Amino acid sequence: MQMPPADPAILEQRQSLIAALGDIVGLDHVLADETSMRTYESDGLSAYRQMPMLVVLPATTAEVSAVMRLCGERGVKLVPRGAGTSLSGGALPLADGVTLGLSRLNRILEIDYANRCAVVQPGVANLAVSEAVEAAGFYYAPDPSSQIVCSVGGNVAENSGGVHCLKYGLTTNNLLGIEMVMIDGEIVRFGGRQFDAPGYDMLGVVTGSEGMLGIITEVTVRLLPKPPVARALLAGFPSNESGGACVAEIIGNGIIPAGLEMMDRPAIHAAEDFCHAGYPLDAEAILICELDGPAVEVDALIEQVSELANACGATSLKVSTTEDERQKFWLGRKSAFPAAARIAPDYYVMDGTIPRRRLSEVLRRISEMSKEYDLPVANVFHAGDGNLHPLILYDANNPGELEKVEELGAKILTLCVEVGGVLTGEHGVGVEKRDLMPTMFTEDDIKQQQRVKCAFDPDHLLNPGKVFPTLHRCAELGQMHVHHGELPWPDIPRF
Repeated sequence: MQMPPADPAILEQRQSLIAALGDIVGLDHVLADETSMRTYESDGLSAYRQMPMLVVLPATTAEVSAVMRLCGERGVKLVPRGAGTSLSGGALPLADGVTLGLSRLNRILEIDYANRCAVVQPGVANLAVSEAVEAAGFYYAPDPSSQIVCSVGGNVAENSGGVHCLKYGLTTNNLLGIEMVMIDGEIVRFGGRQFDAPGYDMLGVVTGSEGMLGIITEVTVRLLPKPPVARALLAGFPSNESGGACVAEIIGNGIIPAGLEMMDRPAIHAAEDFCHAGYPLDAEAILICELDGPAVEVDALIEQVSELANACGATSLKVSTTEDERQKFWLGRKSAFPAAARIAPDYYVMDGTIPRRRLSEVLRRISEMSKEYDLPVANVFHAGDGNLHPLILYDANNPGELEKVEELGAKILTLCVEVGGVLTGEHGVGVEKRDLMPTMFTEDDIKQQQRVKCAFDPDHLLNPGKVFPTLHRCAELGQMHVHHGELPWPDIPRF
């Protein structure tokens, strides 16, 4: 966490960059002193910290374009940052790079009810979109636990989900279009307000690209009408296995809840102590199942899910009767991460996805690993789609404990891949999972992904050091570039 070295040549270059960036955004929006930059030294994965060389805070797409053109011409690395809630180190700064913060691009530009969409800047908080359209009976479906602060642009970069993604999808399923600035300053648009765009799915390529292809400056999101009725069922179970069995029964019976979340005993107690959500403290696991739609349909599904829960050995059942009670059930689940701070000085949030049928097995093996490493693990997860969020509890002040946590975390994620799952569900790869990519992808797979990176960012200036465990130069990958409108091989036909 040292400031940039005091080498005269480097200091001169840094001062020149400060002046040039100040000409674009105003010197008040270029942060160069240690105190101001301390805020940006880490993201939500606070186990890793690094001071940036500089922080720049543009307020318009034109300013973002000018900053990127300047950095591209000078070969300066750029790390985009939204609200800093990333949980995989995706916004971790570089000591020799500029952190480009998007917090000033924070306006809702247009709400188009006729086309059921909203056009927002990337710094708009996720929850702010739903709040802006609530009076008209609409909402924005993706709802990460950090939705009160996480930004829409960051959600696009990580393809974030949330507790209602089982029925309504991840960010990619609720996205219509984006405006993005390339490393050379060019402004491009992918998608629009239509249901689907012709041609290659460039919107799909960019969504979840973790700021490595370009910087998003405008997002068009899909708005949904609020369902007539939404009710949540809270069920307690005597074991993780019985709770997991209930999840399988619900999905197996063709029921697709709006949300289907599970928490184990440590997480239950932490959340209940934190926000008094009314969770049963005698349960080893709880399941929150939300059903929405017409009242007659919701009533029938509540009855059906209750029967399935009882058949799986539920020790308690409670159904929300008011909107406040429903929100209280979810408050406990969405407060699980901060609540963990009540039972340990530090926690490390994992993110892996597994087939639902392997849920009980994986939870058992995580418990065994927890005992092996003598590190408590609280499990909170999107049970309906198999997206696990084990919280490894530890004390960073104990020498060597963080290293143990990292080793345990790597084993948990490797287990997810071994049972047929993937390394991440919604938090991204960042630096946390970068060195685990070969457990899931072959060398050829990774090279193919890097070819996409090269097509957008041939000099690897955008968020370098993330996702790829081994960096290949674009020339080594055989990346073809068009130079002044001419292809490098004259024998290739032109069309």
